[in-house]
Amino acid sequence: MASLNKVLLIGNLTRDPEVRMMSSGRPVCNFGLALNRNYKDAEGNKKEEVTFVDVECFGPRAEAVGRFFSKGRAIFVEGRLKLDQWETKEGEKRSAIRVVLDNFEFVDAGKSDGHTTSDQSNRPVTPTEKPKPQESLSDDNGFDEDVPF
Repeated sequence: MASLNKVLLIGNLTRDPEVRMMSSGRPVCNFGLALNRNYKDAEGNKKEEVTFVDVECFGPRAEAVGRFFSKGRAIFVEGRLKLDQWETKEGEKRSAIRVVLDNFEFVDAGKSDGHTTSDQSNRPVTPTEKPKPQESLSDDNGFDEDVPF
């Protein structure tokens, strides 16, 4: 049976990213993301629902997120869901779902200082470099590259 584990989110960081080094020397970054949903209830009243998601990323992307993002900044995250399970000292079983970031984009371009991760090497572009043209998002999957996000 086929399966797909793909997550696309746009939200704001709930805290500054925390970057640390794993014992292997590979950087890992953790941050929280707030996802807002506005809707009208049955009586027509405007409501807002907020969902909080923990995000984890590794390697050069972890360093870039830690360097260029801070609490409140908007980010587009592409990744996958991961289930973490553990047992407490009292023997209770616990679990949490988090997003493992595969790629990200700056959403609030006015604050990005010319940095982007959309070049083909997926590394941050310094302000003096010009980003390479973005590859087409179509990949024969029917999506147009002019997606408005």
